[in-house]
Amino acid sequence: MTIKWVLHWQPNVGTSVNSQILNEVSQCVESINGVKEGRWKATLTFYKPMLRDQSLASEFPRDFLGIMVPECPNKYFFVIRAQRIVLEADSTIQTIMEKLQSYKMRVALNFEGFQYQLGDFQLRVGKVVPTHSENLRGIVMEVEYLPISSIEKSRQIMEEFLEIWQEALSKRTLPGRFMHMEPNFTEYGLSDHYSSQHTAVQYANVMAQLIASVQSVQSMRN
Repeated sequence: MTIKWVLHWQPNVGTSVNSQILNEVSQCVESINGVKEGRWKATLTFYKPMLRDQSLASEFPRDFLGIMVPECPNKYFFVIRAQRIVLEADSTIQTIMEKLQSYKMRVALNFEGFQYQLGDFQLRVGKVVPTHSENLRGIVMEVEYLPISSIEKSRQIMEEFLEIWQEALSKRTLPGRFMHMEPNFTEYGLSDHYSSQHTAVQYANVMAQLIASVQSVQSMRN
């Protein structure tokens, strides 16, 4: 019984993410009586096909993502956003893919930080960094409401909690805000009953938003 929203930090125009913002956000969680429970980590991998014939490249999805979430250590999720496909597999599928040499990792990103307990809510605040690097690419936050697993029934309380959170965060006058952009889960064949597949789709969606933000900043600089 749980429902989760995954949000990303949207910097103000002309600004970018940095570790100071992440520290301030973490302090804000603690200021509203969030109790730190430990670390958490999720991993998202972009895959590309191993093609012997490059003329076939257009037939393979460009945004083929693999996602591992901490609540399902024995599962691995694949998301193809363009075709609205989400699949759940055993975590050993990664070894199988490596041996088949059908797809290889293009880039992997870690979402990692601290988990906090706040009444019936769990908050996870973390940075987005490439594997084997500390180059900050974004900031994410998971808001998890434990008593309900219905997306629609939990919507009002999630929105109310988010309002309280945004108000607390606004007192720190940070250059940006957390954005929640809910995917259309029905397009992926997912029901109102929340599952880890919903989480995987949200991470894929958040990654698309982060890439769009980076590209927007780069185009402004150019």
